[in-house]
Amino acid sequence: MNDSAFLALSDGSIFLGTSIGASGLQSGEVVFNTSMSGYQEILSDPSYARQLVALTYPHIGNTGTNQLDMESKNSSISGLIIRNYSDPSNWRSGSSLQDFLVQNDIVAIADIDTRRLTRLLRTKGSLAGAISCGHDASRELALEAARAFGGLEGLDLAKEVTCKAPYVWKEGLWRLSNNEHSEPPKANFRVVAYDFGVKRNILRLLVNRGCEVEVVPADTTAKEIIERQPDGVFLSNGPGDPQACHYAIEAVREIVDSGIPSFGICLGYQILALACGAQTVKMKFGHHGANHPVKDLQEGKVLITSQNHGFSVDEASLPDALSLTHRSLFDGTLQGVEHRQQPAFGFQGHPEGSPGPHDIHALFDKFISLMKADTTSG
Repeated sequence: MNDSAFLALSDGSIFLGTSIGASGLQSGEVVFNTSMSGYQEILSDPSYARQLVALTYPHIGNTGTNQLDMESKNSSISGLIIRNYSDPSNWRSGSSLQDFLVQNDIVAIADIDTRRLTRLLRTKGSLAGAISCGHDASRELALEAARAFGGLEGLDLAKEVTCKAPYVWKEGLWRLSNNEHSEPPKANFRVVAYDFGVKRNILRLLVNRGCEVEVVPADTTAKEIIERQPDGVFLSNGPGDPQACHYAIEAVREIVDSGIPSFGICLGYQILALACGAQTVKMKFGHHGANHPVKDLQEGKVLITSQNHGFSVDEASLPDALSLTHRSLFDGTLQGVEHRQQPAFGFQGHPEGSPGPHDIHALFDKFISLMKADTTSG
């Protein structure tokens, strides 16, 4: 852990630090995340594909890593940026963060001023960057790679992180009492979940609410979904530019028109909005963290939420078919919509809260209620 490492940004900024992960050179969009815990969930969240994530909390590594907290089978993140590395001291730890980074071939840099980096990103917006680590670490190569990265706009990354074939998810929520995931209860609803980069805790929450969940690849057609005759369709989170997912937008448009209850989170929410006629825009530095206040406009409540997105649905482009349900209290951006005629809705943040608070778990109950109402009326 004594090798040098360089973080270079496309504006020419250079940070010298220490390598705590794999050796090599990786580029991507640099973003900052304000979560105080949950670094393993962040590292295993497919939504961070092609991104270098800076954690603003200064001490990272003290809880170690374990298999139970993985949000996907593999890590898709491009790199990790932290202030201070800590060895694990936690009864659930199976291996150290450093071992996790090396085993998953993730470049990571420690011992840099993350406050300076965060201020820079807040002022200039998310920048392209690159991390060069190991014996051959080079600031020149890092800067060259940073300036060569073209950004996330126009990139369809959902196809890169999605599953290769359909599968059934059968794991429930983690329980502290036995440090294991619970057995799923009896299923009352059949849900098909699009995998645009799905997080496992979303699937666990659906299973624990009595759903039999079949996960399908991102490019599954509407015809294939409708032929399965599901009680509901879930549209998952994921990385990249939602406007690049033309196949998904078209499929979701048909699914919504068919009247099947549908629920989208993050990228899935953006795809739902695009399918209904709205537009999306790239944000200055996005929302990444577990402490974001969002107002429920229907209930008049303020909820603390987990967020991870760099694109936003443009409120000015909302069609008459969609009504506004949630708004960010950080910057006023749109956070939720629902369809006025069809049983379809979406939320920009992460109601599964992994990492993050559980204030907005009720959205999963809303999905169940829509399926229940549709089943009863049918």
